[in-house]
Amino acid sequence: MRLLNEKIFEGRNIYSHKKVIRIDIDLEGYSDIPTKDIPNFNYNILKIVPELKKHRCGIDEEGGFVKRLNEGTYLAHVCEHIIIGLQNSLDIDVVYGKAREIQGDIYYIIFQYEYERLGIACANLAIDIINSLISNIPINIEDRISILKKIKNEEILGPSTRAICEAAKKRNLPVLKLGDSGMYQIGYGKMGRVFGATIGYETKCIGADIACDKVLTKSLLKCQCIPVAEGGKVYSSINLLNIAEKIGYPVVLKPQFGSKGKGVILNIKNQKELLKAYNKALKEYKDIMIEKYFIGEDYRVLVVNYEVVAVSKRIPPFIIGDGEKTIKELIKELNSDDKRGENHEKPLTKVKIDEELLKILEQQELNIFSVPLKGEKIKLRYNANLSTGGIAEDYTDVISDENKEICIRAAKTIGLDICGIDISTNDISKSLKENGIIVEVNAAPGIRMHQYPSKGEKRDVALSIVDMMYDNNPYNIPVISVTGTNGKTTTTRLINFVLSKKGYKVGMTSTSGISIDNKYIDYGDDTGADSAKTILLNKDVDIAVLETARGGMIKKGLAYDLADVGIITNITEDHLGIDEIENIEDLAFVKSLVLEAVKKDGYAVINGDDPYSLSILDRVKSKKIFFSQNKNNKFLRENIESGNPGVYIDGEAIYVENNKKIYKICNINDVKISLKGALTYNLYNAMAACAALVALNVDYCLIAKGLKEFTCDEKDNPGRFNQYYINGINIILDYGHNYEGYRAVLDGVKKLNHNNLIGVIGVPGDRKDNFIKSIGTLSGDYFDYVYIKEDREKRGRKCGEVARLLELGLCKKISKSKYKIILDELEALDYAIKKASEGDTIIVFFEDFKPLSKYLKNLEALNLIKDKNIESL
Repeated sequence: MRLLNEKIFEGRNIYSHKKVIRIDIDLEGYSDIPTKDIPNFNYNILKIVPELKKHRCGIDEEGGFVKRLNEGTYLAHVCEHIIIGLQNSLDIDVVYGKAREIQGDIYYIIFQYEYERLGIACANLAIDIINSLISNIPINIEDRISILKKIKNEEILGPSTRAICEAAKKRNLPVLKLGDSGMYQIGYGKMGRVFGATIGYETKCIGADIACDKVLTKSLLKCQCIPVAEGGKVYSSINLLNIAEKIGYPVVLKPQFGSKGKGVILNIKNQKELLKAYNKALKEYKDIMIEKYFIGEDYRVLVVNYEVVAVSKRIPPFIIGDGEKTIKELIKELNSDDKRGENHEKPLTKVKIDEELLKILEQQELNIFSVPLKGEKIKLRYNANLSTGGIAEDYTDVISDENKEICIRAAKTIGLDICGIDISTNDISKSLKENGIIVEVNAAPGIRMHQYPSKGEKRDVALSIVDMMYDNNPYNIPVISVTGTNGKTTTTRLINFVLSKKGYKVGMTSTSGISIDNKYIDYGDDTGADSAKTILLNKDVDIAVLETARGGMIKKGLAYDLADVGIITNITEDHLGIDEIENIEDLAFVKSLVLEAVKKDGYAVINGDDPYSLSILDRVKSKKIFFSQNKNNKFLRENIESGNPGVYIDGEAIYVENNKKIYKICNINDVKISLKGALTYNLYNAMAACAALVALNVDYCLIAKGLKEFTCDEKDNPGRFNQYYINGINIILDYGHNYEGYRAVLDGVKKLNHNNLIGVIGVPGDRKDNFIKSIGTLSGDYFDYVYIKEDREKRGRKCGEVARLLELGLCKKISKSKYKIILDELEALDYAIKKASEGDTIIVFFEDFKPLSKYLKNLEALNLIKDKNIESL
């Protein structure tokens, strides 16, 4: 078995609404060999990956997969289950997977993942396990699992980040991962809020810098009459001893810039211990401070948005002797608690046997092989940080109001909207001014002690952090996603046009590029997930209007989570034979993702006259709006009677029916892009846009204004039925590139006045032979003369191959004297213009709009100058 390639889907995709990875594999001759026919395979695979015994595999009971093995299943299927099983063995809750044949020995496997690098590593190990069992070459599974654990620990979300991501989802806010930075964005566009751990969207860098400097922090707190421990920065050994003498023993040494209790040496009782500790500290830290050691309980107060939202009492890790086990055995028993993880992945952290722990045991005249008496309490750490094995109890309801006020003042003094304040006191219900101090103020405080206390009430402080980022009114920008075979770009641009008139800064992606507030920041076919992400991450965007094409969905899935409005303009044959899309049903399945990924209270906008759009209705879970040329359309009427809006044509006008009322939007002749109704397909595009705008509660008068003003010119809708007039010849540039696109444009042109109709035709090279021929045949039905050209990008075809296929279709309808092959697009247009006569119409179905447009505008300008010169004679 061999891995061919991999594809990562970070969001909803055509395979699943969960994150998945697709790998393509070569079974190298084993596609038809069941596992039961491979000696010892089934026995060994269950031994290596015991989690497989729990897999149901379509059977509603554990052991379903084992049953499949015994019956004789195939290696691609087994590989899928091993990948999932390996992730399960690492406490990752994933279940979804499938394996399908592409051709012969080539299969693809889809599997759910949580962490990308780990998912790929599990796939590679699964393949190696299968190969080792087939070839009888041993594999060191323990070492490989250790590598997986290491990767997991590198990738896993910290508890604070994970809690905030989960809180955002509780508020129905999407979350975007920002590369491998450990940072995430909640929400989209102008409502995007970036955070990293508990550094919030508006947490001040200067506040975090102050908090990192413990000397400066103490100085500022003391200035505000907030109780802190006496002490200061150490500049030399003599200075150290002088400060200690002044404040009195016991004392504490700590780094001036430190975190998580690292480098802190507590309860130093005399000059000898102090000098020893100081010399040790100097080996690791440049800046050191000394404080009076305050004996009290350890509390952490969490302040969010200058309010106390949670308080925890932190207890250093300890064990209780049973008179039988050694300290080492008791620590192992303590660490066996399911709540304890290696790092921060679980509510608690395992206690590590290190130099610090051995020293603490030595101070108690013990070592790891000592056997404590039954009931004897043994300290394992002096500090109570969760990162070193401490536990926490909730004290939120115990802290006094005065202490809350002191903590809020401390947070404001340092300038941190989110901070963890460490307090030492014997009773937090009594004023710190009586017997207590603030030890530290921490930027980016860990919150798992509050989310998952060992005792007491859980406090969902992550929700408080999310709410703070949104001023207690969390909401997101609207997202509109447009898909379909034809009309996507025009519909997208028309929606953008109207919303811009409403005053929104619209972020738009389309086949022509990415625009923000009608200013293009990129030109190109920007209809995939990466382009959409550009919009979603842009802080100027009020509303996102995204053209979402088939290719982008197949390649990377969706960039957004759920749209407010999803639109399917129509589904007709195109791109068949590409990316495993073999028929129109496959294409409909891909397009349906846009309607599936709509909020429950959002709207799916559906063409009620298109049978393949209607074929996916069972996938729609949101509300619906149908549009139709027939006001009595069955789907339209039933949906309206269910209380939803509908858009339709009745007579010579477009109407919206909503809330038992009928509203006339505008006359068909007033819809600019329809050319007084000649371009029927643009009436459909106008209705689709109208329906989306109705779903967004846009004023109907503004919708009407947009339909009346949006035109088929280079400014509003470049490349879509743009007309140029040169020497009495009407030249039309259109991006039609499939059968229905050609037919719709040609049907429209037939309704316009012209003499000869001349075509400059071409088709992308990745279409099937019969598809290309059909375009040629269709062209022969409409055109009086045809110029066959080819795209510059051949898409796997030889030069002249597409032209020959078009010719084979064309010659069925017209004689050889009625067409000419000129492969270069611009040359073909130039020749067509030179041969055309006044009153003729030339239609160019182009590949590259800009060179043709530039050429025609230059000709128009020359023609205008010529006309003016004639007038002046």
